[in-house]
Amino acid sequence: MAPADVEPIPISVYLDYTDWFAREKGLPVDDVRVERLTRADDRFAAELEDGEHIEVDAVVAAPGIARFALLPPWATALPSHRRAHTVDLVDFDQLSEAHCLIIGGRQSAYEWAALLCDHGAERIDVVHRQDVPRFAPADWSYVDAYIVDTLRTRGWWRSLPPAEREAINRRFWEVSRLTLEPWIPPRLDARVHCWPHTEVTRADDDGQAARVTLSSGERLDVDFVVFATGYRTDLATVPYLTELVSDGVLVQHGYPVLDESFGSTAAGLYVGGFAATRDFGPFFGFVRGAVPTAALIVEDLLARP
Repeated sequence: MAPADVEPIPISVYLDYTDWFAREKGLPVDDVRVERLTRADDRFAAELEDGEHIEVDAVVAAPGIARFALLPPWATALPSHRRAHTVDLVDFDQLSEAHCLIIGGRQSAYEWAALLCDHGAERIDVVHRQDVPRFAPADWSYVDAYIVDTLRTRGWWRSLPPAEREAINRRFWEVSRLTLEPWIPPRLDARVHCWPHTEVTRADDDGQAARVTLSSGERLDVDFVVFATGYRTDLATVPYLTELVSDGVLVQHGYPVLDESFGSTAAGLYVGGFAATRDFGPFFGFVRGAVPTAALIVEDLLARP
């Protein structure tokens, strides 16, 4: 919080989710959703779900990943009560004694398999196109140097030669995708059946179960399908940002075009998190990137006239 002798900046920040850190530090947090955000006369107008209307000078959007959940085309062949992406599946009690199918083979796929085992699922099939990943401690310490470079040199990530950016992306992918946390295997048991180098070729629902045919020829009748199929940024799918995107906030391949301080092409609108990874590197989609993101945005806010 600002010292008592410093005039507070007239900026309001409304988040999609309550942040425990802000509460711990005594920062005011309104646990209310923004339904609509518009821009007029160099200010932003927000309509909140409780009916309140506010105007602010700047907005820091942290839309997370929920709106970016990626599903295969065949997912819509299943009724909504028979399927969920991992980002939405947080209550496992309903799946006790159920036969579950998980699509995906990375961290979230096997983590959700472990959670389903914990909650008494009868059988869990894990289907993915790649090898079964290694389970070993991941070393993320190499990211620290990139965070320092981001803070030291504005626009560091975008100024890198394409080959160097690709090498960093590849290393990040290997650490985060090919190696999974070692706490998972002890919580997997004989109820878990892995189908590497396999994909779904057909899916339908007869009202009693989801019937899924695999590329191996195997057919599975399951009670519930879990999609651990990742995310793809599309800023226009975030409800409170849809209108701003339509009105001209520049987006490329779903990502907002950001300046060196996470500012979008609409002056005063900042976007952090997963949606900022195109311009700042893959590590900014994780918690490790939150502190440098805040530092750069606050520095820019303090410099505003």
